Amino acid sequence: MERLAAVRFNNVGKYYYFSTTLDLHKGDLVVVETIRGLEMGELVFDLKEMEEFELETELKPIKRLANRADREVYGINQIKAEKSFKICKEIIAESGLDMRLINCEYTLDASKVIFMYTADERVDFRELLKKLASVFKCRIELRQVGPRDKAKIIGGLGVCGLPLCCSSFLGEFDGVSINMAKNQLLAINIDKISGACGRLLCCLKYEDAAYSELKKKFPKIGTRTTLNGHNVKVIGLNVISDLVKIDEDGNISFITLEEYNHPELLLDGETKKEVRTEDKPKEERPPRRKRPEKAKAEGEKNERPKRRPANKKAHASNRNNHARNTSNTNANNHKPRNNRRKGNRHEERSH
Repeated sequence: MERLAAVRFNNVGKYYYFSTTLDLHKGDLVVVETIRGLEMGELVFDLKEMEEFELETELKPIKRLANRADREVYGINQIKAEKSFKICKEIIAESGLDMRLINCEYTLDASKVIFMYTADERVDFRELLKKLASVFKCRIELRQVGPRDKAKIIGGLGVCGLPLCCSSFLGEFDGVSINMAKNQLLAINIDKISGACGRLLCCLKYEDAAYSELKKKFPKIGTRTTLNGHNVKVIGLNVISDLVKIDEDGNISFITLEEYNHPELLLDGETKKEVRTEDKPKEERPPRRKRPEKAKAEGEKNERPKRRPANKKAHASNRNNHARNTSNTNANNHKPRNNRRKGNRHEERSH
């Protein structure tokens, strides 16, 4: 009787379904035939009955349980893949192609070698295929992968300090959108919410459903309401601590969701815990110029503020220039009454 078997070809790769009549268990190594050729994989789960699943297509059967010879060949192929990776990298550098080689794999029967690479644009590798075929004497497959697949193959550490999810337990990549970060009230900082691959963190989807469910009992941000006769506006939420952030005429404070739904729990319109209250900082304004005060009583005159010169030296020079111009004007306007009196003066000076 045929049963369903889930086989995975990499440690954290996607698993595929096959049919088998063999007595297999979880963790057994099996040999199967795929599109790429003959490969060896690991059984992910115990065998399941076919009746539990409604399959529309016919599944390929498992060839056999992997023996000692298959395991030895698999180890030899891994050593060959490392050498082929270096050779292919040198040929790419000689060809001057804008592509970065990521990984190299051989099928179990070594009839095909698969090179994985990344590139920003489409690459014309027809000449490269001819060179590789002349060196390796087998079928060549060049497969372009994305940045997420690159991180999955190479591996690394995430911002949490643990191995990347894609290289440790994720079999498939789920769709992640920026709306998930907004739903979790995270700061939209692309550098902080991006992973090693440069794309949005896969873990953003882990808690998205929980946040969506919890936020149903919270008011929406921007809601205006009245609490104990005071008009307030909801400006933030803290779903984990069950708090609501409100703005009351510039005073920002946190109240619990229970206090928001039941305002009678508040004391005189203030939160029970003063520790959660935050005073909004006042904006500093430049000091205004004071005007002269009005006279409080009759007879009291307003003194007009005297203007101080910006520069004492400049003020003194202006005053001297004014006096000089005045003396020149007076000298030009003064005329003697008669020439005789002027002549007498000269005579007197001569005597």
